[in-house]
Amino acid sequence: MTAEAPTAPALSYGRLIPVTVHFDDLDALGLLHNARYPLMVERAWTELWQEHGFRFEGDWAAAGDACNAVKELRIGYEAPVTKPGTYAVHLWLERLGNTGLTYGFRFCSADGSVTYAHGTRVLVRLDAATLRPAPWSEGFRAAGRELLRPAD
Repeated sequence: MTAEAPTAPALSYGRLIPVTVHFDDLDALGLLHNARYPLMVERAWTELWQEHGFRFEGDWAAAGDACNAVKELRIGYEAPVTKPGTYAVHLWLERLGNTGLTYGFRFCSADGSVTYAHGTRVLVRLDAATLRPAPWSEGFRAAGRELLRPAD
C-alpha cells in the first residue's frame, strides 16, 4: 500500500497561476529577494489577463484596459522562499470599480497550501491620450467579476 500525498486546499475564489523562482532570483542569503515578489505577481497577472485577450503590444492607444497604472502596492512577508523551483501566485479581485480595482494576491507553494507573502495592489485604468482615469470595458469587467472574492 502506498501513501497518497495530501491534496491541496481547493480555492473558493480567484486563480492559482504557476510561477518559477530561479537561482538568480535569490539574494546573497539564499532567500527570494523582496523585490522579486511583486515582479512574480505582475507576471502572473499578465498571464491571466492575456488568457482573456487583454494585453499590451507596444501601442498604448490600442492597449485599452491594459493601459493602467499602479496607485498603491502593499505586501507582507510571512515565510522565506529558500530555494528555486515551482511556486504559484493566487490572484483575485477585492474590488472592481468603474475606473479602478483592487486585487489581492498570495505568493504560495505550487499547491496553494503554504503562503510566503500576501498583499493588495490598486490599479487605475487610464485614457492613453490624457492619462486621466477611464472606465474599464464591459469585457474586462465581465472577466473581472469571475475573479471577485466573495464577501465574508
